[in-house]
Amino acid sequence: MLDTTCAYCMKGDLVAKFGYFACELETSMVYVFKEQSHPGRCIVAHKKHVSEFIDLTDEERDAYFADIAKVSRALHKAFHPDKVNYGAYGDTGCHLHFHLVPKYRDEVEWGSTFEMNSGKVLLTDAEYEEIARKIRENLD
Repeated sequence: MLDTTCAYCMKGDLVAKFGYFACELETSMVYVFKEQSHPGRCIVAHKKHVSEFIDLTDEERDAYFADIAKVSRALHKAFHPDKVNYGAYGDTGCHLHFHLVPKYRDEVEWGSTFEMNSGKVLLTDAEYEEIARKIRENLD
């Protein structure tokens, strides 16, 4: 199902407000989150417009979580975080997606929940592409 008001379904300008396209996986689209106060932060959005992971079949859910694990491994290889946090939100934009947020012991938010949209660190398209490249190159 396609929702014409959904950034993840419509892609293009809607998702470009907060995400930079990195790659397409089996069940998902991967975007570098434009706010990069946590280097490597990205979004893994399911290709289907569903609100909850319980809306997927067991096979679809398992494949989606395999995509999330694949991206997490790539983040660990590319950015060497001390931990990756996973956030599944979407109270208003009900399209299943996870934020993968690399966390580093030397940052202010270590030991607490990451700030969702701090807007502190915005990059150029070339810098977003470099992060996307690192993710793509480290997918296994």
